Amino acid sequence: MLTDLRFALRQLRQSPGFTLTAVLTLALGIGATTAIFTLVHQVLLKSLPVTKPEELYRIGDKVHCCMWGGFTQWEEFSLFNYELYKHFRDHTPAFADLAAMQEGASSMGVRRAGTQQPAEAGMGQFVSGNYFRTFGIGAWAGRVLTDSDDREGAPPVAMMTYHAWQTKYGSDPSVIGATFEINSKPFTVVGIAPPGFFGAELNTYGVPDFWMPLSKEPYLKGISSLLKEPNLNWLDIIGRVRQGTDPKGLEAQLRLELREWQMSHLADMNPQEKEFLPKQVLHLTAGGAGVTAMRQQYHDSLVLLMIAAGCVLLIACANLANLLLARGMANRQQTSVRLALGASRMRMVRKALVESMLLGILGGATGLVIAYAGTSMMLRLVVTNTAVHVPIEASPSLPVLLFALGVSLVTGVCFGVAPAWVSSHAEPLDAMRGANRSVAGATSLPQKALVVTQAALSVVLVSAAAMLTHSLRNMKDGNFGFETKDRYIAWIDPMEAGYQENELENLFERMKDRLQRIPGVRSVGLVQWAPMSGDNWNASIRIEGKAEPHKSDNYVANSVRMMPGFFDTIGNRIIMGRPITEEDTASSRHVAVINEAFAKKFFKGENPLGQHFGEMEMKHAGDYEVVGVAADARYVPWDMLNPIEPLFFKPEAQTIRWDTSAAINGEMRSHSLGNIVLWAPGNPPGLETQVRRALAEINPNLSINDLKSYDEALSVDFAQQGLIAKLTSLFGGLALVLAAVGLYGVTAYGVEQRTNEIGIRMALGADRLSVVKMVMRGAFLQVGIGLAIGIPAAIGAGHAMASQLFYVKPWNPLILISATLLLGLAALIAAVVPSQRAASVEPMEALRNE
Repeated sequence: MLTDLRFALRQLRQSPGFTLTAVLTLALGIGATTAIFTLVHQVLLKSLPVTKPEELYRIGDKVHCCMWGGFTQWEEFSLFNYELYKHFRDHTPAFADLAAMQEGASSMGVRRAGTQQPAEAGMGQFVSGNYFRTFGIGAWAGRVLTDSDDREGAPPVAMMTYHAWQTKYGSDPSVIGATFEINSKPFTVVGIAPPGFFGAELNTYGVPDFWMPLSKEPYLKGISSLLKEPNLNWLDIIGRVRQGTDPKGLEAQLRLELREWQMSHLADMNPQEKEFLPKQVLHLTAGGAGVTAMRQQYHDSLVLLMIAAGCVLLIACANLANLLLARGMANRQQTSVRLALGASRMRMVRKALVESMLLGILGGATGLVIAYAGTSMMLRLVVTNTAVHVPIEASPSLPVLLFALGVSLVTGVCFGVAPAWVSSHAEPLDAMRGANRSVAGATSLPQKALVVTQAALSVVLVSAAAMLTHSLRNMKDGNFGFETKDRYIAWIDPMEAGYQENELENLFERMKDRLQRIPGVRSVGLVQWAPMSGDNWNASIRIEGKAEPHKSDNYVANSVRMMPGFFDTIGNRIIMGRPITEEDTASSRHVAVINEAFAKKFFKGENPLGQHFGEMEMKHAGDYEVVGVAADARYVPWDMLNPIEPLFFKPEAQTIRWDTSAAINGEMRSHSLGNIVLWAPGNPPGLETQVRRALAEINPNLSINDLKSYDEALSVDFAQQGLIAKLTSLFGGLALVLAAVGLYGVTAYGVEQRTNEIGIRMALGADRLSVVKMVMRGAFLQVGIGLAIGIPAAIGAGHAMASQLFYVKPWNPLILISATLLLGLAALIAAVVPSQRAASVEPMEALRNE
C-alpha cells in the first residue's frame, strides 16, 4: 500500500495540470457540502453543551415567541405560565429537576454601577433557580444561580455569560461581586458561566448576556410583570428525567396534570377557551438540543441547501470519473504491459483507487478552506445584527472535520472505482496491437452516462435557483401597502432606561417633538411595531350588536398602538374617515383605525365608520369606535403567501379600563412603543448620529438598539430567502460550469480517440461540415437525454420546495425553458472546440498514423 501511495504521489506530481484540475474540482464540491454541513451540524444536529443531554426532555414541541395569552393554546400547549410550571414541578416526581426559562431573551439597558457611561444594550433572560443545576452546569468563576436566589425577597443577583464577560468587560475578575444597573435596577453579578454555554435556546436574535432569577421579574418589569398571571404564558420548560423513566408514560401523566390545572381555572375561561378545552394536546420531546427555535426556522432551508450542495459534489465526482476514465484509456497500453508482466487485476484496481482516494483527501483538505470562507459568508447573511451574539462558529469542529474526511474518502471511492475497474480490464495482447485504436467509441459509454447525469442535475439546480430567485424578487417587489423610500426605522426600548408605563406618553411626545427638529426630517411616527419590523400583537375581537363568536369563527385580529402622524410618515393611505390625531386624548372617546381586511371580515357589506368593537369579552364590545379605514399593508414578514390579516390601530394616549390583572397587564405593556419611523428625504448626512444625540438629550440612558433605512430592514426580513436563493444560484452556476467542462472533456476525448476514423471518413468524401455535425450531434444527444431526465426532476424539486416559493409555480415554463437554453448554451460552448478540432483533421495524416 505504501508503494502504491508513493507511486500515486509521483504520478500526480508528474501531471500537475491534471492534479490541479482534479483537486480544485473536488475542493469546490467538498467545500460547498462541508460549509452547509457546518451549519446543519450546529443548527440541526448539535446537542447543548451540558451534562448528559440525552436525559433532558422538554415539555412542549412548538416554539412560540414570546408570550401567549389564555388557558388554552392552538395545536398544542408549548408555552407555560409560572403557576403551571410550579404545578408540573411539584407533581411530577419523574423529573429529577424541572427548570423554567423565559422564552427568548429581552433587550435590556446595562451599565456598571458607579460609572458615567450611558447604558449599553444587552440581552437578559429570567430563569428558575434550579436552571443551572438541571443542565449540570457549574460556574467558570464565582457561583451559579440557586434556588435561594429564586425566592421572593432575595437580593437581586445575576449571572453573566462568558462571552459577555470576555468581549464587553475584558475578562475583568472584579466583575464578580460587582453591581450592574439593569434597566436602572441594581443587580449583583455572582458568577460567570463556562465558555460555550449560551443557554437553552439558539436563535438569530441573540443569546442572553445575563441570567436573572424568575422571582426578580416583577422587580424589573414593575406593573407589566407576567410572573403571577396564570393566563399569560411566557416560559419554556425543560427537565432532567430520572433513570428508568418511560417518556410515553411521563407524557400521559403531564397531560393529566395539564387538564387538572386547566379545570381549576374553568371559571376564569371565556366561552371559546371552554369550547377548545377538550382538544388540548401536550407533547414531551427530547430536550438535549434545548428549545430549537433556529432549528425550526432553518430546517427546510438547510435541508434544501444540503441537497443542492450534494448535487454539486455528485457533478464534481462525475467530472473526476471522466478525467480518470480518459486517463485510464490513454494509458491502456501501459496497463496491458503491466498485466503481461504479471501484475494482478486487483493490484491494478487498488493502485487506481489509492490514487483516486489521494485526490479525494487533497480535495477535501483544500475544500476545508472553501468551507470556512463559505460558512463565514453565510453567517454574515443570516446574522444581520452584529450587536448580538449568535454562538455559531465558522471554524470546523471535530464532527465537521470527520464529515469532510468521510466525504473525501467516499468521493475518492465513488469517482475512482469505475475508472479503476474499466482500465484494469485491458488485455495483455493489447500491448502488442494498436491499443489506442477506436471507432465507435463503445468504451466511452460510461463517460457519456456520467455526462447525462451531470446535465440532469444541472437542470434541476439551475431551475431551483431560478425559482427561488424569482420568488425572492416577488417578495421584494410586492406591494406592501406602505412607502420605504426615504424612510428609516429605529428600535428602542424605553423600559431599558427605567421608565414606567405611566411615564411613556409624555416621553414619546418629547421624543417626537425633538426628532422632528432634526434638519431634513419631514415627519416622525412612533409605533408599537412598525410594518415588517418583526412582531405583532393579536387579540380576540367582539363586535357590538353581534353574538358571541364560536372558536371556529376565528375572530382574531392584530393590533398596533401608535402616536399621531404615523400614517403620513409611513405612507399608509387612509381610504375612509380619518387617521389617529392629536385630538384623540385620554379624555376623548376611544377610537381606532382599522385596515381593509378588518372591515371586510367583521363589517362585510356595512359602512365600518361609526361601528364599535372591542377585545376578548362581550362586555367590551363597544370599547372602540371606528373613525377611519387604512389601506391594507403587510405588517408581519412571515406567512407571505397568506392574505393580509385584519389589523386595527389604537392611540397611545388612550387606555381601556379592565377588571382582571392579566388584561390590565397587557394593556399597560402595549403602551411601550418599540419603533421610531422617520421620513427624511434626500438621505440627510449623519442622521443616525443626530437621532442618538437627540434621545441622549432627553435621557442619557435612552439609547437606540439599531437604526436602518427601511429598505435595509426589509432585506433583513428576507435574509433567509436571499441566502437560499444566492447559494442555490451559486450551486446552479457551478453545476453548469462543471457539466460544460465534463461535456467538453468527453467530447474532446472522443475526437482524439476517433481521429483515425474521422480521417478515413474524410478520405472517403465526408466534408468538414458533416464532421462538425457528427461531433455536435453526439454532444447534444447526451445533453438531450439529460434534459429528458432533468426537466421532470426539476418539476418534482419545485413541488418539494413549494413552501419556499412565493407566487412561483414549480412547472413555470419560462423557468424551465431558461434552464434548458442555459444548458444548451453551455453545451454549445463546450462542443465547439472539439468539433472544430475534428473538422481540422487531415485525412492523409490520420491514415499515416494508422
